[in-house]
Amino acid sequence: MTKIIINKEKYMKNKKYAILGFLSVATMLTFSLSSSLLATDSMPADAPTIEASRLQSLAKFTKVMSIVEQYNIDELTMEKLIDKALDGMLNNIDAHSTYMNEKSFKDMKVHTDGEFGGLGITVGIKEGALTVIAPIEGTPADLAGMEAGDIILKIDDKSTIDMKIDEAVSLMRGKPKTPIELTIVRKGEVKPLKIDIIRDIIKIDSVYAKTLESDKNILYIRVTNFDKKVVSEVSKAIKKHKNIKGYILDLRNNPGGLLDQAVGLTNLFIKKGVIVSQKGRDESEQKTYSAEASKLLTTKPLVILVNEGSASASEIVSGALQDHKRAILIGEKTFGKGSVQIILPITDIEAIKLTIAKYYLPTGRTIQAVGVTPDIHVAYGKVPLKDEDAFSIKESDLKKHLINELEKVEKEQKSEKAKKDKKIKKKDDKIITTKQMNDDMQLKEAIDVLKALIIIKGSK
Repeated sequence: MTKIIINKEKYMKNKKYAILGFLSVATMLTFSLSSSLLATDSMPADAPTIEASRLQSLAKFTKVMSIVEQYNIDELTMEKLIDKALDGMLNNIDAHSTYMNEKSFKDMKVHTDGEFGGLGITVGIKEGALTVIAPIEGTPADLAGMEAGDIILKIDDKSTIDMKIDEAVSLMRGKPKTPIELTIVRKGEVKPLKIDIIRDIIKIDSVYAKTLESDKNILYIRVTNFDKKVVSEVSKAIKKHKNIKGYILDLRNNPGGLLDQAVGLTNLFIKKGVIVSQKGRDESEQKTYSAEASKLLTTKPLVILVNEGSASASEIVSGALQDHKRAILIGEKTFGKGSVQIILPITDIEAIKLTIAKYYLPTGRTIQAVGVTPDIHVAYGKVPLKDEDAFSIKESDLKKHLINELEKVEKEQKSEKAKKDKKIKKKDDKIITTKQMNDDMQLKEAIDVLKALIIIKGSK
């Protein structure tokens, strides 16, 4: 998701229009109920102009406001009614647009400018439900067992039904080392689960690279989120491992981040062509981001891992490289977050967040609410292996006199295996072990496909 905070000086240039608009509404609010009815009835009935239609709509709005103010069981001030009206209007536009009162605007500034305690999950509204896009690797939510696709029913004792994203984020954020309980619904579970998490300062290593224990010619690159260091860190990893024949780029459970980093990462693997287009209502919101030949780093075979936790910037990278036929995508369909939001201040302490554009991939297809479909669908899980404990008849069962000899051999093998495991554990931060590969079917499939691509390229 891309957020842009509008420059205040630029905003103040249009202040007179904002003031005029406010005065128009304020003046109309002074009308009595009967005056509102006269204003509505006096409009041309045959073919009203656009301006007349706007005035008629404003008159209807003020009439409803007057009725609610006068007859509602709770005494609501006009200020509160206006806030509720703005809140309802923005929420009904789309899942990401919202009115930000003083508290939510302040929270947003803390989130973008300062350090805060949180859980380490990115959430979105999917089919009307507050859904986990992805837990960020190594964060409290990830360590507590939160998964992409989890639907959050309750935050502590508060129901999330009809809750806005910003309100949910505000409730989940808090002082470090304070507890929170999330009640979730998870696919495959027969009843809701309660997950206890301790908030903490969210610090993330966004990129790390590993070689394979079984094949040093393959480099595994994991990108957990798109912060400002992604392009530089991936570039360093590629340049450091010069003898690599192919790459696996893991974007699973990556909720997105900075657009320029998504564009830059894609450019490391393609020489030319459109990477992504941003299309909105006005010309100022129409932008096209294209690759630059000078930024290309490698043309070696590439496989990308994605899942339903891959969103926004992750979908731009994977979708663009898929469209350019530069990479094979493996895993599960992505989340489908391809819209652009901006923050527009309306006062010094309030603002609105508004969707102004959508992202489109090189072939013209949209991401929003659609996602990116992998070339090879593979569900997450362990690789089916032969059960070593399965019943079988062995020569040792028939020849009892060799038992002692066999026990000696087995002890020697266990000793060697223990030494090997210990050695692997020491360098586990630099390699993908065979066990890790067998515990991850999607990764195993990616390795097999990449090996085939390397063979094909080498034969040409």
